[in-house]
Amino acid sequence: MTNRPLSRDELARPAQPWWRHGMVWLVIGGPAVVVVAAFATLAIAIAYPDPVLPTNAQAADDAHTPAVEARNHAAAPRK
Repeated sequence: MTNRPLSRDELARPAQPWWRHGMVWLVIGGPAVVVVAAFATLAIAIAYPDPVLPTNAQAADDAHTPAVEARNHAAAPRK
């Protein structure tokens, strides 16, 4: 960028309002989109909460039984 004096045409042109500059909308728009996305994520999280997992060991073992049997079968298949 060079430091040159402004021409008469540039000096005679009225200054534009702040909302007419594209860079302003990039600075405002980026964070605004993030805030809207955060509220959308919050709404989804409230509408579809994750299920509560069992805390006792027996229920956890019962839940993993099919996976353990499949792993054992893959490691040593029956003949």
